[in-house]
Amino acid sequence: MSLFNVFNISASGMSAQSIRLNTTASNIANADSVSSSIDEVYRARHPVFAAEMLKAAAGQDESVSVKVLGIVESNKPLLVEHAPDHPMADENGFIYKPNVNVIEEMTNMISASRSYQTNIQLAESAKNMLNKTLLLGQR
Repeated sequence: MSLFNVFNISASGMSAQSIRLNTTASNIANADSVSSSIDEVYRARHPVFAAEMLKAAAGQDESVSVKVLGIVESNKPLLVEHAPDHPMADENGFIYKPNVNVIEEMTNMISASRSYQTNIQLAESAKNMLNKTLLLGQR
């Protein structure tokens, strides 16, 4: 594996964590939304990642990256609340709230942010190593 591949790996990691941060921000932004229909309620979303390590191990590809396979909705149960006086209540007096756990989402946000920072540091270290390698020929 070339040192130049480190930049591709780091970039794919940053891209994946950026998607993770965006979905987490969307979940937090919609955590307090209310709906009168169970079909229209916001459901928490999470990205699904796949590492391409198996291809590299099998010798099919030298580069290793992180791929986002997609974004899936959580299948946790929605919150149902009886609030007959609420303007969004259905005919039975129920309102429906998202299945977003704000504490979990904040933990995901911190984890994604740190992973993003780690990928930046990895790219910076690779850049410094390449610069020092080029300077070896000047002496």
